[in-house]
Amino acid sequence: MRRFIESIKNIWSIEELRKRIIYTLGIILIYRLGSYVVIPGVDPTALTALKSQSSEGLLGLLNMFSGGAFANASIFALGVMPYITASIIVQLLGMALPYFQKLQKEGESGRKKMNQITRYLTIIVCVFQAPAYITNMRMQAADAIVLNNANGSPSMLFWISALVILISGTLFIMWLGERITEKGIGNGISMIIMIGIIARLPFALFAEFASRMEQQGGGLVFFILEIAVLIIVILLCILLVQGTRRIPVQYAKRVVGNKQYGGVRQYIPIKVNAAGVMPIIFAQAIMFLPLTIVGFAVPEGGASWLYSAINSLVNVNGFTHNLIFFLMIVVFTYFYTAITINPQQMADDIKKNGGFIPGIKPGKKTAEYIDTIISRITLPGSFFLGIVAILPAIITMAGVTSEFSRFYGGTSLLIMVGVFLDTLSQIESQLLMRHYDGLLKEGRIKGRSGS
Repeated sequence: MRRFIESIKNIWSIEELRKRIIYTLGIILIYRLGSYVVIPGVDPTALTALKSQSSEGLLGLLNMFSGGAFANASIFALGVMPYITASIIVQLLGMALPYFQKLQKEGESGRKKMNQITRYLTIIVCVFQAPAYITNMRMQAADAIVLNNANGSPSMLFWISALVILISGTLFIMWLGERITEKGIGNGISMIIMIGIIARLPFALFAEFASRMEQQGGGLVFFILEIAVLIIVILLCILLVQGTRRIPVQYAKRVVGNKQYGGVRQYIPIKVNAAGVMPIIFAQAIMFLPLTIVGFAVPEGGASWLYSAINSLVNVNGFTHNLIFFLMIVVFTYFYTAITINPQQMADDIKKNGGFIPGIKPGKKTAEYIDTIISRITLPGSFFLGIVAILPAIITMAGVTSEFSRFYGGTSLLIMVGVFLDTLSQIESQLLMRHYDGLLKEGRIKGRSGS
């Protein structure tokens, strides 16, 4: 406790770090206030059906990512999911099109061009998702829309204003995230997602406690057991984020002038989960597509054949949904690991620096050895990641409320753990750079990007 208080004092004594933290908290406050600003022309007291719909299923997950803005019919209702979808598309294009591959190799200028393309693509995604959101709100809470025509349908003024506001809201969130990345602490978009998730935790925790205190709920002992299981799952997720396999590299001795270089053994850390949370986000974005289709396809009179056909896909507690979700995560883990780690490039770098892996020939054999190691550790990592992703559905079968079960795994828990470790890692780097002690006595904190 004493060390923690001392670390807080050290953080506050660094002017630049203090300003960054205060700036980040200010941006977060703006984001949270905006999530309660309702779209003009919508009666917030008539959104009971929409809030009920967004309390479970994929819509419930989307509502959690937006910090409750989806259920509130807020100007931030779409959240950052359009941006995430656009980012995924751009990354996939980087694997297929030479133009994007060229941009990836141009350094900072190429990164800026890709970010600009991602922004434009985000607007296109919003153009599809915003009408789907309004259509869904009209079906679930038609009385909430007060700007209507004589026949009771939403007026053209409402449609145009709502679409512009929803698209502008997502773009404003993107801008807030970029400000955090540049002038605050941590990755801005990831920080905004994490804050939206944490904002739902008190409500979910209170609802779960209330349900356990009921006559058939199991009582306080069962609630404490749930919290203990949650802590264990969080610790396992930390191990998943930080787990590495070290490859030994021996460097030959070199004499330059009167100085001797090399002759030492170092280790290259290969992360068990090199893809991070991206495979889950990839799979989640694809699983959200049926919701957009349903938003356009379901008629006002009732469910259509299309809704019935894809109902099993959007049922987050169903076997079909979780099986497909699990398999997609395993595939995307290998895919994303392949585009983030290049064994041939690693082998070439080792050779250029006069190093070699003991017992392995430099060059092609080294690349094959590294590729084999990556494949072996990625398999259990991908399965563990898939199990964590579908764990909320398993926990729900044990009687845990659907909203609280989302914190037992899936994208929400991994994002919280990853962003929290990344942020602490950045803060610790600032402390160590100014010759202060780190946050932990045992060693440095390692985020998703490594130590």
